[in-house]
Amino acid sequence: MRVYQCEDSLEGVCTAIYRAYEDHAEHEDTWIRVDRELMLFGEYIPVETDIQRAEKVLRTLRRRFGQEDYESLGLALTTPDPEKAQAVYQTVVYGLRTRPLPGHLLDHQTDSYVLQTFQLAKQAGREYSRLLQFLRFRELERGILYAENNPKSHVLPYVMVHFADRFPQEDFAIRDIDRGLLGIHPAGGDWYLTDSQTLIQALGQAGYSACEMAYEELFRYFCRKIAIQERRNIGLQNQMMPKRFQKYTIEFANSP
Repeated sequence: MRVYQCEDSLEGVCTAIYRAYEDHAEHEDTWIRVDRELMLFGEYIPVETDIQRAEKVLRTLRRRFGQEDYESLGLALTTPDPEKAQAVYQTVVYGLRTRPLPGHLLDHQTDSYVLQTFQLAKQAGREYSRLLQFLRFRELERGILYAENNPKSHVLPYVMVHFADRFPQEDFAIRDIDRGLLGIHPAGGDWYLTDSQTLIQALGQAGYSACEMAYEELFRYFCRKIAIQERRNIGLQNQMMPKRFQKYTIEFANSP
């Protein structure tokens, strides 16, 4: 049994998939892992991320399976599940072996790996959708729009793509707290990710503009006035907006 150990990233897993095909590995007896958990009697092969090889795999996935399945495979790899790399790898193997492939790749859920990949993509997609709804930007003193959150899946790149399209002429930054990452979008430019703790701390400690503080108070006042106290349903509220999102939203922060 071969075990390819790679970086926990889209590029890392795609590089491992490239290596598996390059080595003519027996796919049924091959694993790709992003963690360091040992598997008995396995031949461990470390894989260094190679952007060029990863891009070749990504182009193949987009060409063979279409944009929708291509994005779903990427979303599945954003989850914290330690088995995600193996699920995506075997799903790709299934898709490339099946010719012609009727419909979408992730519709073929009679295959256990395809089903697992579909469920992981759905989980990450739900997290991405929630962030688009619950993320709150606040204006810093220098006019930069700043937001922070703590998603379970590493969907920050997808979130940056969305807001870069929505706010192309705005300076904004989004922080993923647990992963220690910051997405930065300069006005009129391309977005990028950084793990610079100096920059993260500088933005996190920056003060908010007077205009921001005034509008926040107005918004909280608005939320209080439209609320019907006799119909408060905390259980339903927590179901619609989980508590882990509430502490990063203006409606709940510093509310009386």
